[in-house]
Amino acid sequence: MTIGHTVREAGLAIKAIALSLALLAAPGIALAKPAAAPVAAAAPANDNAKAAAPAAVAAVPAAPAAPAIDPNDPHFKVAPGGYTPLPAVEGVGMPIPGAINLQAQYSPNGHKAYAMHTWLIWVMVGITAFVLLLLLIVIFRFNKRANPVPSKTAHNTLLEVVWTGVPILILVAISVPSVNLLRAQFKPAPKNALTIKAVGNQWYWTYEYPDNGKIEVISNMLKEAGEGQPGERTRTVADGPPHLAVDNRMVVPINEDIRLQTTGADVIHAFAVPSLWFKLDAVPGRLNEKVLRVEKAGVYFGQCSELCGVKHGYMPIVVEALPRDQYNAWVIAQGGTIDGAPAAPAAAPAAAPTTAAPAAAKPAA
Repeated sequence: MTIGHTVREAGLAIKAIALSLALLAAPGIALAKPAAAPVAAAAPANDNAKAAAPAAVAAVPAAPAAPAIDPNDPHFKVAPGGYTPLPAVEGVGMPIPGAINLQAQYSPNGHKAYAMHTWLIWVMVGITAFVLLLLLIVIFRFNKRANPVPSKTAHNTLLEVVWTGVPILILVAISVPSVNLLRAQFKPAPKNALTIKAVGNQWYWTYEYPDNGKIEVISNMLKEAGEGQPGERTRTVADGPPHLAVDNRMVVPINEDIRLQTTGADVIHAFAVPSLWFKLDAVPGRLNEKVLRVEKAGVYFGQCSELCGVKHGYMPIVVEALPRDQYNAWVIAQGGTIDGAPAAPAAAPAAAPTTAAPAAAKPAA
């Protein structure tokens, strides 16, 4: 009895183990099982069966629809005459001989900075005049001849409060517009802003347009007549001043926020255009970003403002600002696209002539 009972228990244990292993292996077997091949439809027996049998239609993914373009949207329009480079205007967007003030500004931040600069000049004039007045009073009123017996006053509470409190108020008055201007300069670009990447190289600039079909423009300084190689293009008056004109400009649309990114390919450079109040370091391995907005069509000149090598002074920056339709024409001339969409809306295809539906086949008797 004991042996038989033991044998029965061992048999049950073996069955339980086998069942457990089968349950554990079942998911793997199901996953490893190849998908069944589609069953071919039986060939119709005759022509009537062919007509009655539904046609097998393969599932084909639909092609992505082209971006919807409003024909009246000026963002996608192209200037009828195409792109024509703007000539440089003397005194606009460039330094002028004998100037002692800032260049005229053509950006919103530039106007704020110019106004603050002018206001600070008058603050400095006022403080200087006040200090000069105090010095004159001390010189003429408290000299040895006019005041042979000097005052023994050691402390004056009111005077100490005034000469401590007034400078604090002046610094607060200066800090408020300064912080506002700093905040405006580093305000993030809107989501739909045009992105342009400026790369500083030794010693030229490269401009990339990822939103316009990944256009890339290489910009080098134009040489003077007689300096270049035979057949090489040299500077003209329409290109701009000497050592500031380039062969290929950075073209941007006016009255639009531009997400301008800078980086360096080799050493630290700096992208600076004084008349647009824009300056941003181009550091290798780092992507800096600021918003650029130009209010008026024109040509604006700048230079690398970070000492970057022996030809630091020979890598100028030229920004050409155009209305949107002319900017689109420039993009098309470079082989690019307008925000990933066709530049001009394509005409709608003509509707196909309608034909009467075929009459239903009369059922056979």
